[in-house]
Amino acid sequence: MNDIDQPTFPSSRRDFLKTSALVGVAASFGVAPRVMGASTPKARPRVFAGPIAISSRNGQQTVLKAIELIGAGADALDAVVAGVNLVEEDPEDTSVGYGGLPNALGVVQLDAAVMHGPTCRAGSVGCIEGIKYPSKVAKLVLERTDHVNLVGKGAQDFAVMHGFPIENLLTEKARLEWVNWRENMSTQDDYLPKHKPESTGIGEIAAPIKRHWGTIHCSAIDLAGNISCVTTTSGMAFKVPGRIGDSPIIGAGLYCDNTVGAAGSTGRGEANIENLASFLIVERMRAGDSPEAACLFACQRIADHTKLARLLDAKGRPNFNVQFYALNIKGEVGGAEILGGNGTFAAATPEGGRLVELAYLYKA
Repeated sequence: MNDIDQPTFPSSRRDFLKTSALVGVAASFGVAPRVMGASTPKARPRVFAGPIAISSRNGQQTVLKAIELIGAGADALDAVVAGVNLVEEDPEDTSVGYGGLPNALGVVQLDAAVMHGPTCRAGSVGCIEGIKYPSKVAKLVLERTDHVNLVGKGAQDFAVMHGFPIENLLTEKARLEWVNWRENMSTQDDYLPKHKPESTGIGEIAAPIKRHWGTIHCSAIDLAGNISCVTTTSGMAFKVPGRIGDSPIIGAGLYCDNTVGAAGSTGRGEANIENLASFLIVERMRAGDSPEAACLFACQRIADHTKLARLLDAKGRPNFNVQFYALNIKGEVGGAEILGGNGTFAAATPEGGRLVELAYLYKA
């Protein structure tokens, strides 16, 4: 049983949870304390036995799918990729895959990366267009090339070579959001939103449109005790064409070590790249930090390294957010974000899924 009552999320896979041979394996998710300030707290021990998967909050079905496949004997990498495919094909999630928000020209460009703990190998794709499942292509880069990264047209050609169709990934929902951004970004261009003859200030936004950073990360430990992870995204909404975020950068958007654990992130990718934060988290866990404490350390590192005035609020804190999610080889889980107060991430074992609170550096 769970030692702390936490919110569960609906599952369409309860039959699996009831019939799996692993039902009854004890698992415990500790709720991360809400932490403020730069100090690293002492993490409460988290008891664990059996396989586990964690994900950003938009992966509630992802972790259940991953655990289902792991329970059937799947390798962790196959399981986490299949899990995030559910989000990549979901047109309602505007942060990943099909339906993801486009770049400044209205083109959907996707990034993804995978890491496989047992072989210490990685694969990634960046700025790939027209391919609904970039995580699958990243896995193929790992398995079927001697490279780690493929980008742009080369990544698309590689995907087509392996049977992926080129599809239009711009949904009507995402297109309308892009048009709204384009027409309201300035009064100094010729793009005009709907307006009345008597309207003034055409194209002037009453309030700035919030820039959207969206991603999904998933890490898991399988029945053999092996660790793998995946991150996939459509990146920053309305980005400069050709921009690659942290998701396809090994050590930034994700990292794993089969003897230590795994980490991944969502949020402002530029800050993550400049600090190689996922690699840092795994190394902090190697040195003895709990997953939560290691994630908080990475948050503090980013805060310390944010120097530009345009990226700081009136209190001198980062005016952007980054979230981290981590697990270690013992099955302990934890996460943290720079600006928080009610953030959560998804975790699942054969007993079911839970939302676990993110610790935070500063109160949002």
